[in-house]
Amino acid sequence: MDLSPLLTLPYPEIDPTAVQLGPIAIRWYALAYIAGLVAGWQYVKRLTPKSPDKQRLTPEAIDDFLLWATLGVVLGGRFGYVVFYQPGYFLANPGQIPVVWEGGMAFHGGLTGVIVAMVLFAWKRGFRFFALADLVACATPIGLFLGRIANFINGELWGRTAPDVPWAMVFPGGGPVPRHPSQLYEAIMEGLILFAVLFVMQRRGAVQQVGLLSGTFLIGYGLARFIAEFFRAPDPFLGFLAFGTTMGQILSIPMIVAGIAIVVWSRHNRETATAG
Repeated sequence: MDLSPLLTLPYPEIDPTAVQLGPIAIRWYALAYIAGLVAGWQYVKRLTPKSPDKQRLTPEAIDDFLLWATLGVVLGGRFGYVVFYQPGYFLANPGQIPVVWEGGMAFHGGLTGVIVAMVLFAWKRGFRFFALADLVACATPIGLFLGRIANFINGELWGRTAPDVPWAMVFPGGGPVPRHPSQLYEAIMEGLILFAVLFVMQRRGAVQQVGLLSGTFLIGYGLARFIAEFFRAPDPFLGFLAFGTTMGQILSIPMIVAGIAIVVWSRHNRETATAG
């Protein structure tokens, strides 16, 4: 007799709606984005005195950048999801594109949006791009952690079937088979572990080596996401792609390559400056 379902943890069914005010529903998903942006904004402000461009990159400048970052995250995240994950659906239903409060954001798209926002903001204010990007990289895992917890509350992006894993869960909409709680795996790897790595690095002075924290973030997130995808069920409308990979893995490979290139460039610049 198969006893595996008896070994699974019960899925804590939490109402995705945090607050209901008449016809207005405030969802945990939206609150996670807001909390991530606000917490990240405050954390970046605390790091600005360590920046090599601290004369221009002040806490007041970060206050101004918050709106730019918000637009980059929301517009880029939604654009990435529409283009990479469900282009056919949104082409047929363009009215659903702005409905971001129901989910459907792509981190790789959000990252691209924030990078564009940082490039434009740094150019406008006259400081180095990586001076800002390094600080934002340190704060980004906060939003990633909260976002993955929101995915878990929504009961979405569940993992692959895992009938022999004691902590597997039966997700609503995921069928009767226990699955990996892959949202929590990602929250730990992309959020807690990556934040800890960057925290230790910035405490040891890595902020002064421009580009190092940004490159490390790209490598760390890319690896964490690539590994997590082995436990996460592929999107049903995409399935497995070339060589059994998923879209998340394919999009993470350029991140890892770019991160390695930035770290090498950063170390080369430090060695050149030291030699000079």
